[in-house]
This record gives sequence, structure tokens and C-alpha cells, in this order.
Amino acid sequence: MIKVLNIISDTNIGGAGSLLIYFLTAYDRAKFEVSVALPRGGMLKEKIESLGVRVYELDCIRDKSFDIPAIKHLRRLIREADPDIVHTHGALSGRIAAKRCKKPVVFTRHSGFESNPIYTKGPGKAFFKLITKRYTDRIIATSVLSRDDLVNCGISGSLIDVILNGAPPLPKLGSGERAAARREYGFGPNDFLAGIIARIEPYKGQMFVIEAARILKDGGKKIKILVAGTGSDETAAKKRAEELDLGDTVIFLGFVQDVAPLFNMLDISINASYVETTCLSLLEGMSIGLPAVASDESGNPWVIKDGVNGLLFKSRDPASLAEQISRIHDSPELLESLSVGALGVYSSEFTCERFAENTQSVYLKVLEDHYGRQSYT
Repeated sequence: MIKVLNIISDTNIGGAGSLLIYFLTAYDRAKFEVSVALPRGGMLKEKIESLGVRVYELDCIRDKSFDIPAIKHLRRLIREADPDIVHTHGALSGRIAAKRCKKPVVFTRHSGFESNPIYTKGPGKAFFKLITKRYTDRIIATSVLSRDDLVNCGISGSLIDVILNGAPPLPKLGSGERAAARREYGFGPNDFLAGIIARIEPYKGQMFVIEAARILKDGGKKIKILVAGTGSDETAAKKRAEELDLGDTVIFLGFVQDVAPLFNMLDISINASYVETTCLSLLEGMSIGLPAVASDESGNPWVIKDGVNGLLFKSRDPASLAEQISRIHDSPELLESLSVGALGVYSSEFTCERFAENTQSVYLKVLEDHYGRQSYT
């Protein structure tokens, strides 16, 4: 049995926490014994324990990647748990503690944002490279974008495995249930609904979606665009929609706790982000055969295969976005083909099981390098 200790410093359930949960739902329990160290009082604890996974709560690492006092506590925990491998999600303190305990380390880089420019040149780049190489055996990047950013900071691409995210399938509603969900929101069976489900932040691109909605309306397209989520750009987005007289076209839904009925209501989903790793909402939609119109920037082209499970538009270009939405609206045959493709791509590439298998392959690679082939094959 291979023992793996995950260390995560998040107190909320963000992207890293969600991916950890998805892995824990699908990993090979006959071969791996997995535990998780996290901050005391974190939101992940209850969910992880419900999966039958042991949790270690710590009075440190609370939303901090690096905390010098935490290294001592983490070393004590690692000696007690005695894992074969330590997998950190950020958590530089955990990597340092693991190496001081002579344990191999896997580090997942979840962010799609570029690193601080100080780490891309000169002494800052040399320091980042030194710290990463000293305290990491392999790195999992959740997108090609993340990998390229690490390489730009001096990390050898040979140390990085790109593993695109997985997500559990959403429940698929029957035609009657779908119609009922639409009625609850005030929509009819023949309304064409496109939706963007994301935090309302500038980089998520809701402003481009609103501009595209104006183009579609001016072109006589009867398309409703649903905006689900909240965020720092929410007030500005609502103001812009009002300025463009889109009250009957762009509908703001606020925060939606249960997104499954919403996804089932839609004809297409939209992702207009220009900073993205592997968008979980795209995967969730694909799991029920929902195609997407997505920007051709950052991680989206690695998820949406143009003409197979959705269409790509020129990033930050409302006219291009409007054109691709219009293409699907005008062609039921295209919509059906993309829907079939969405389910097929999800099933072959983006399930939790595939995500877990890919992650476990990295564990085995690291353990073979660290301990030798015969111990773990």
C-alpha cells in the first residue's frame, strides 16, 4: 500500500480544494492510502471525511503557502504519518518539511495567473528555480498555461506533468424536468438559452459577453444570456447591460448554489475568460452533453475542440463571440453534433477516474525515481 499525504492550506473550497475532492472520489483504494493535512476549521474537512479519508487538522498553514513556524509542525506530522510521498497544493512550507524528512514531493500548480515578474528574470528567477528544484521532485500543472509559466520562471519542462482537471458528472434531467426548471426561472421550452457560470471578475470576460449580447439583439437573434455568479465586476456589468438596453436579453441570476438544474436548462455554455486553467464549469456542462462557446485563449483550447464539443471565438472579441453563438443558434444540426461531441470528450478525457489515474501515474514515477523500481511496481 502506497501512503500519500496531501497538504493544502486553503480554508475554503476553491479550485484546488475541489480538485482534491474529485481525486479522492476516484483514486485506487486498493493501491493507495491517502490522507490530507489542512488548516483547523477549514471547509474541506467535512467533505473529505465523508469520503472516508483521514484528515489531520493543523493550527497553522491557514491560507499561507509559506509560514516558517508551520514547518516544525508539518515535520512532526510527516514523521508521525510516515507517508511514502507528500503531495502539496501550493504549501511551500509542506514541501520544505517533507524534504527535511527525506520524503519525495509532488507539487500541483493550480493557478492560471502569471507569476510575479520578479521570478521571471535575474536573481528572482534564479531563486525561484533553486527553491523549486530543491523542494520538489515533480510538478503537476493543471494546464499548459501553468506549465509554460513555470518554464518562464526557469523550471525545466522535464520536471512538469500537465494533467488537465477532471470533474464528476452532473445529473442529467429528463425533458419534463428540464422544462420544469426552465419554467421556474420564467423561460419557455423554445427559448434559446446561453449561460456563463463564473465569478464576475474582469478576467472572466462577462463584459465581452454583454457586448456580444447587444450585437445578437441588434441582429434580431432571440437569445437569452444568463449570467450566474457574483464578484467585483458585478455592479459594472449590470450597469453596462442597462446602458445597452439588454434587460430582456441578459439576465443576472446572482450566486446559484445548485448549478445542475441551470446547466440542464441551457442550450450552450459560454466561457469568455482570458485567464483559465481547465475550467470546471466547462467540464460539468460537457458531462451532460452541453456544448460551449469558449475563448481561444489560455486553457480553453485544450478543453474545447473547435467543431467537436463546442466552438472557439477570438478572445476579447465580442463580434467573434456573437458570431459563434449565432452559428449554433441557427443550426439545430450543429447543436446536436456538438452536444454528442461534448459528452464523448468528457467521457474519454475529463472524468474523475481519468484525472485520478493520471495523478497516480505521477506518484508511481516519483516513487520509482526515489526508492527504486522494485519497491513500487
